Amino acid sequence: MAKKQPEPEQISSANAVFLGALAPGVNGPTWTTLRFAFVMLGVCLAVMLGLAFSSSDSWLVFHVAFLVLITATLFLLLSW
Repeated sequence: MAKKQPEPEQISSANAVFLGALAPGVNGPTWTTLRFAFVMLGVCLAVMLGLAFSSSDSWLVFHVAFLVLITATLFLLLSW
């Protein structure tokens, strides 16, 4: 007589991200959400950097370039 395996419970991506935030380690949906957030942050910072170059304000260019450096470093450390 073969035992029936219980079917795994289906949970939504939002619930998986919430549960992943509470559990040790990082699950797939949480990592996907984090990568998407970093891509959107990169797009915003690229637009800001373009606007800073067009304004010809060297302090603004330096400031936004520093934000890009911080973001890239954080993403690389999280990916590593």
